[in-house]
Amino acid sequence: MLAALKGDDLILCQITSQLRGDGSSLPLVDSDFVTGGLQQASRIRPGRLFTAEASIIVYRAGQISASKLKEARDKLVNILYQT
Repeated sequence: MLAALKGDDLILCQITSQLRGDGSSLPLVDSDFVTGGLQQASRIRPGRLFTAEASIIVYRAGQISASKLKEARDKLVNILYQT
């Protein structure tokens, strides 16, 4: 989750195990998690944002470390300010 909005909405970005050549994705490995994790190495795609109501989230695979979350947010800011 990149941000919680007022009410029950969340701003999320895609996490995928598929390698994408978009240049803005970030590697996500077990050591990037404070709790939980994924079954395989994956990539965070800050350029693929979506909103969702918190009630539709079925389960949480884990919690990403603060440093990895900051890296994803910084990458998003870079994407938004590219000219």
